[in-house]
Amino acid sequence: MKRLLLSIGLLAALSPVSGEEPAACCAAVEETAPLSARSLYQLDATFTNDRGKAVSLAEFRGRPVVLTMFFASCGYACPLLVGDMTRIREMLSSEVRDEAALVLVSFDTERDTPDALAKYRDERDLDAQWHFLHGNADAVSELAALLGVKYRKEANGMFSHSNLITVLNRKGEIVHQRNGLQGGLEETAQALIAAAP
Repeated sequence: MKRLLLSIGLLAALSPVSGEEPAACCAAVEETAPLSARSLYQLDATFTNDRGKAVSLAEFRGRPVVLTMFFASCGYACPLLVGDMTRIREMLSSEVRDEAALVLVSFDTERDTPDALAKYRDERDLDAQWHFLHGNADAVSELAALLGVKYRKEANGMFSHSNLITVLNRKGEIVHQRNGLQGGLEETAQALIAAAP
């Protein structure tokens, strides 16, 4: 019940925000300050990364994050989402590029095991700034609801799903969302830059 109430509270509070972000000098204070009601880092769910380590989203606190939900066996939209994230990263200054985390959470809880996600990373030669997360059905559906991502498993085992890239600031708050494929990349990169100070 506690998780449900927390999710409902987060869902009600989450919305892209605008305005000035604190200066870089305040980043250390932010990492220990209480999280706002809009922070995804309040989500009480544990995922497993592609190296088999248990992680929570809160471990990305203090970094700007580009986050999307996908599934590794997707043959069309998900490779385009990864390509869009790569192009967004290329638009960043080296300082922001080195600090940003690129996070992909799979909604294929059966096939996208940590080993399958590690293979996906290796096949695409993606570096350590890319984080691939596997969760149980509850964790995945809870995160999807908070992000506004819709997905459904089809009879053939594939998924129909939203194509949404989300930018989080250092506190885990949604500051930008880009819906669709291959458009709005400059705006998303600028949102990530603004989330980085």
